Amino acid sequence: MGAVTSTSPEVGTRAARGAPHRSASGAPVETDLGWALGVVFRRYAKAAAAVLDDVPGGPRGYQVLATAHGDGPKRQLDLAAQLGVDRTVMTYLLDDLEKAGLVQRQPDPADRRARLIVATEQGRETLCELEERLATAEDEVLGSLEDSERASFRMLLQRVAVKADTVDPLHNACVLADENVDPADT
Repeated sequence: MGAVTSTSPEVGTRAARGAPHRSASGAPVETDLGWALGVVFRRYAKAAAAVLDDVPGGPRGYQVLATAHGDGPKRQLDLAAQLGVDRTVMTYLLDDLEKAGLVQRQPDPADRRARLIVATEQGRETLCELEERLATAEDEVLGSLEDSERASFRMLLQRVAVKADTVDPLHNACVLADENVDPADT
């Protein structure tokens, strides 16, 4: 790996306050991509978890609600497959979301044995509120960037993520957010 030739003002400021953490090459650890991605992801995951704390199933419940609303009614098994959720876990998750009034199971007109998952009016309102709260959490995480820098950061990160996903597809986004799972195993 090539040597780092420049340091951001934040890293320089941090170094001035005390001895900076150093990597094996002698560069401040803050210049390491893995360290930076890990710190930002950890901060975002904690902020998002706090926002989604009241949602049955937490982040997974949010994904189910967002998918049921955004993609329209889906069969329960199709929704489980799309999100990479075990069908038994999906059943319990939907039970909790239904008890909270966020989704409904409706008979599938094409197959009366199957159920379509539909976001309720309360579910749609909750989803809008959650999206606003998540945007606020994202603003806090990206607070050191100007608006134009945030837009650039998101665009560049999305480009890198799409490319990375084509090389090594992520089959279950819920697993990635689990702190007990090694990302190499996903």
